[in-house]
Amino acid sequence: MARPGRLGVGIIGAGKVGAVLGAALRAAEHAVVGVSAVSEASRERAENLLPGVPILEIQDIVERSELVLLAVPDDALGELVAGLAKLGSWQPGQLVAHTSGRFGVGILNPVRAVGAIPLALHPAMTFTGMSLDLTRLMDCTFGVTADAAMLPIAQALVVEMGAEPVVIAEADRTLYHAALAHSSNHMVTLVAQASQMLREIGVETPEAMLGPLLRATLENALASGESALTGPVARGDVGTVSAHAQALKEYDGGAGGDVLAAYQAMARATARRAGNRGLLSPEQLTEIDEALGAEPKAAEGN
Repeated sequence: MARPGRLGVGIIGAGKVGAVLGAALRAAEHAVVGVSAVSEASRERAENLLPGVPILEIQDIVERSELVLLAVPDDALGELVAGLAKLGSWQPGQLVAHTSGRFGVGILNPVRAVGAIPLALHPAMTFTGMSLDLTRLMDCTFGVTADAAMLPIAQALVVEMGAEPVVIAEADRTLYHAALAHSSNHMVTLVAQASQMLREIGVETPEAMLGPLLRATLENALASGESALTGPVARGDVGTVSAHAQALKEYDGGAGGDVLAAYQAMARATARRAGNRGLLSPEQLTEIDEALGAEPKAAEGN
């Protein structure tokens, strides 16, 4: 017997996010009535995570769905929503949710104008597009934004997918998304830079060296915040900071030039925050800034 309140769900965009969330909603006994998939990779993903779900045109999906999940790139979202509105596709009472971190429900105003219900459901997680993501959802939070009367619907959908909803105000969506991108995306860059340097000095498996260090650092930072900070910048060890900057300057001479700039930017930010907490004196902040040297100039375009 079907659970009450089950919805016919249409997934627009069988990318890594859309296919996984569609599978999570299906596991909660909602009926996925169709999915759009253009590329070969998205079609394969849909077949693996949503077996038996028909691949349909976008307008057909919207026509058949009580809940439409828009899992498309941020820059494509507004044009897609407006285009479907011009075609008269949106239906009164229909739930329309997007997965963009950057936007709240304002971008869904064309949906609201015809009496449909706009929701913003952004999973604060990085996706592989494979079934293991379904397990990761259990430890995941979603940034949810909706009109006050509709927030319980957004929160219930997230809970049904196994995750935890966190309400984000409409005006705060861009800052919310910047915080997540800054932490997650830039972590990948930092790890890649560190791995590259270690590999080039002969460390065969940089991940084995970095893994325990980074896992412990992340756990400590999440548990203790900035009080977990260690290292030469926080200690005011100017000589070491200067040696790092010089070594990275020489290294960057043949490596594309991004490592020194990243080190300088993060070291200066770290020093500033350490100074704000009283760990470094104004004199030490000045010495560290000087030890880091001038910021490298951006490469000129061709």
